[in-house]
Amino acid sequence: MRPQRFSDFVVDIVKNSPTADGVRTLAESGDTKHPFGVVITVGTAESRWQFTGQLPEGAKHEGFLDEPVTGTPVPAGEPPRKTDSPEAWLAAALAQAASPEIASVERWSTQPEAVSQTGLTVTFHNGARVFARTF
Repeated sequence: MRPQRFSDFVVDIVKNSPTADGVRTLAESGDTKHPFGVVITVGTAESRWQFTGQLPEGAKHEGFLDEPVTGTPVPAGEPPRKTDSPEAWLAAALAQAASPEIASVERWSTQPEAVSQTGLTVTFHNGARVFARTF
């Protein structure tokens, strides 16, 4: 899934989440610096997410078709809660969506070599990845 389609996907799942209070694309929020991403409001907290992508290994941008490849969805786990951090909230929302295109969702803050930046790596069954970072 390419970042643009992922942005649309995230908007759809957030709109349908009972714990979300709003969602809009970065473009709708006036951000012209980051081409793909969303602004999510949960309670009174707003988080801004930028999405960048990586094609499957060996794929070239020219001629690459964003054709869905499906497999077993990630385990749904607990639903997102209003008290979750933005990173935990979005990871839970993505898992709850049970998309057959998503192979894994990794939170950056929970990795053994955690970085100071919060975000997610979403890996798809076709080998592509989207990196979602807060800013």
